Amino acid sequence: MNPELTQKAAKRGQEVFEQEADALKAAGARLGEGFERAVEAILACRGKVVFTGMGKHGIVARKIAATLASTGTPSYFMHPGEGAHGDLGMVASEDLVVAVSNSGNTAELLGCVPYFKRNHNVIIAITGNVKSELARHADVVLDIAVEREVCPLNLAPMTSTTVALAMGDALAVVLMERRGFKADDFALRHPSGTLGKRLLLQVKDFVKDGRNPVVRENDTFEQAMAEITKANLGGVSVVNAEGLLAGILTDGDLRRIFQREAKRDDQSVRSVLGRRVSELMTPNPMRVSEDTLAVKALNIMEDGKRKIFVLPVVDGAGKPVAMIHLHDLVSAGV
Repeated sequence: MNPELTQKAAKRGQEVFEQEADALKAAGARLGEGFERAVEAILACRGKVVFTGMGKHGIVARKIAATLASTGTPSYFMHPGEGAHGDLGMVASEDLVVAVSNSGNTAELLGCVPYFKRNHNVIIAITGNVKSELARHADVVLDIAVEREVCPLNLAPMTSTTVALAMGDALAVVLMERRGFKADDFALRHPSGTLGKRLLLQVKDFVKDGRNPVVRENDTFEQAMAEITKANLGGVSVVNAEGLLAGILTDGDLRRIFQREAKRDDQSVRSVLGRRVSELMTPNPMRVSEDTLAVKALNIMEDGKRKIFVLPVVDGAGKPVAMIHLHDLVSAGV
């Protein structure tokens, strides 16, 4: 690889970023009454927000529609070419239309305008030509004009699509804030996404029948080992006479106990196995309730001085009802 060519490529790439950043700042500085009217119109819409556009700006329109749909504003994308062949029937009279076109004179888009007008749809135009045919028919115009594209030929839509995308993001942010849209609302719309899992899944979603290994404080270490092996979870909850969680023993504890006791001349394996659990357990262990968010349980297991792999689940009285394993949470994508 030629270092000189690499440096030139990086410098040219930096220039593209700078030029697009300048275009974004200029477009942002032009925001005013039109943007405020667009926000109010969308908030007042009793139907859905229908985005439409052709080519690269159509792709941007599709992305903005997806962003709004996931952040509290029911939206979808309609291809104007398909619209002219029947899909206009999807647009109800209570819907609002956002048409994205840099030139504002895209034939396929303009072909749909008469239907929108007769259907009494509010039209918001996101365009780089405020004097275009689209702008003339629109109720609200959002200006995304740029001095030139970063394309060396000034032909391929690059800067203009960046500004159009930013305009959509600006609308989405303001609408989210005006609607009081919260992280929980976002999670409800993304149940399979990482954020959705982190905000929605609770410990009870990972509780499985029969996964509640328990021994009593007065049981022997040997009995605790047998219960750990039987449950195959890597740990056992220890309860007191009232059945409340008092301690825990894990696979890691077993290794540390034998390593420690093996250094003592007065101990044998038999004597260690016969000792009371209360003498060897970790007292007052971390625990969670079934209603605890799974991500909080994960943080408890991972962020302590020492990573733990099992966590007792207790009821309101403090009695263990289950045990969850770190791998269950991680494998679920929490």
